Amino acid sequence: MKKYLLVLLAVLGVAFTSTAQEKKSKNAKVDVEVKGNCDMCKKRIEKAAFAVKGVKSADWHSDDQTLHLIIDENKTTALKVQESVAKAGHDTKEVKAEKDTYDNLHGCCQYDRES
Repeated sequence: MKKYLLVLLAVLGVAFTSTAQEKKSKNAKVDVEVKGNCDMCKKRIEKAAFAVKGVKSADWHSDDQTLHLIIDENKTTALKVQESVAKAGHDTKEVKAEKDTYDNLHGCCQYDRES
């Protein structure tokens, strides 16, 4: 009887640990491709990223068109950051800015858009 009780407890213990939610990272590093040209773009892109709750660090580099992020995955996702950046007028690989928003960017900030 003791053997059956121990086996039952072991099985229940495995069942409970396997159903636990996966813990998300509080400091996940994410790189996102963001189109832009100049320092004004850099300020706008980084400001849009920091507007998303859970973004701890945002640094955009014009040379490789990459936004380097550190995010709390319990509070946000890379997609939410991309949506915020697109609302500011800059295309990302997954989210495109609306034409009107892009057209309102300063002339030097208007990058070549892919069709």
